[in-house]
Order: sequence, then C-alpha cells, then structure tokens
Amino acid sequence: MEENEKCRRLHEALDQLPIMSHPFDLNQLPRNGIYFFYEKGERWGHGGPKPRVVRVGTHRSNNFRSRIADHYLIGRKVSHEPDRFGPKDRSIFRKNLGRAVLNRDHPDYLDTWNIDYTPKENREKKSHLRNMNIEREAEEHITRVLRENFSFRFVRIEKQEDRLGSGAWESILIGTLATCDLCKPSENWLGNHSPLGKIKRYGLWQIQHLRDRAIDGEELIMFERIIKSTLQYTRHHYAKQVTL
Repeated sequence: MEENEKCRRLHEALDQLPIMSHPFDLNQLPRNGIYFFYEKGERWGHGGPKPRVVRVGTHRSNNFRSRIADHYLIGRKVSHEPDRFGPKDRSIFRKNLGRAVLNRDHPDYLDTWNIDYTPKENREKKSHLRNMNIEREAEEHITRVLRENFSFRFVRIEKQEDRLGSGAWESILIGTLATCDLCKPSENWLGNHSPLGKIKRYGLWQIQHLRDRAIDGEELIMFERIIKSTLQYTRHHYAKQVTL
C-alpha cells in the first residue's frame, strides 16, 4: 500500500467517529486516548472537501480530559503575572499556535515566548523578560482560534505503552500523515507563519514523530477495531456533531 493511500484510508476510518467542538462536556471524553484535531479551511488532498487532520496527540496515564482542557483552556484559572507560568507552558499545542501568531505580529517576542516558565528557576531568573500585555493578547487570541476554528475526534486506548513513545500508535499515526504528499496546508493556514520549519513543511501542528514510519495494512485493520470499540463507548456519551 502506497504512503498516500495509507493517509487516505486513515482519514476515512476516522470519519466514522463523532466530532467534538467547543463548547463540550469534558465528561464525554475517555480518560485515556489519542486525539485528532481538524482546523477550518484545511482540506485533505485525496479529492473532495474532506477536512485533513492537522494534529495528533496523546497524554500520560488517565489525563486525556485534562490535556484537552489545557488546550482549550477549560476550567483553568489564568494568572497574567510574570512570576506565574501561563497556559502555553501547559500545552505545546498552544505554544506552537502562539509561535505562529507572534512570528506574524510580534516576532521580537519569540525568544521570550519559547522559555518554559514552569520551572521555578526560570520564573525567578527570567520573569523580567516578559511583556504580560503581549502574552495576554496572544493567549486570548489562541483561545479564540482554538474554540472557533478547531474540532477533534478521538479514539479510546487505555494502555499508555500502546499510545505513547516510538513505535506506539501516536508515532505511527503522525508518521502516516507526515509522509503523505497530497495533504498540504492551505495558502492561508496559520501554520505558514510558524518559525518552525517542520510545522510549515509537514502542515501539522507538531514537530515530533514526523519521520516515523507509516501504518501498515495489518495495523490499519487493528486501528479500525479500535475505532469500533470507541464507537461503542461514544454510544453512551453524547458527542456534539459539527459540520467542518
């Protein structure tokens, strides 16, 4: 099976799943799984207007809901103080969105945005570099973009070792999307402003696992079984449907 065909088959398999869009109930989500983000205006390259996946992600044990909450900033208290870390330090997805926004609007601030302020040492030694007006503006913009332009699907996978790490499902699924020659970002894609070459080159909001191997035929059958199992789960949890 050619690499582009694998990407097409993956997208079509995911089509069976419901789509979540903001606002949604976090309790509808599993405790463990892999998510697939879609973005308005981004279409796959296999014919027709079908949306393409723009990010694949997972988490450590039992915090799938928390990871989604970090991305969408649901139920999170935000302190725009220089001695506190901000939402972008809890979500690499938000951090990468912010890199594109700032590279377009405030490129001189990128070095400071890239600093991880979760370590106390960084907050103590580097908080003077921060412009909280710029950060507040960027974080609010990121939240609006995520809530208005992004939706996601998910599959339920309980074991962390099956989801996370080289050779696990997350890496294989990212590798499948990254090796496709047909699924390309649109001319107006926000990621085109990213300072990270990998994001612009592959059209995905991530930089890891992009050169990992793609899914094989046997694994595709296994993944379709995971989708069927997830559908059984979603029958008992309302999932809001949206038109992409």
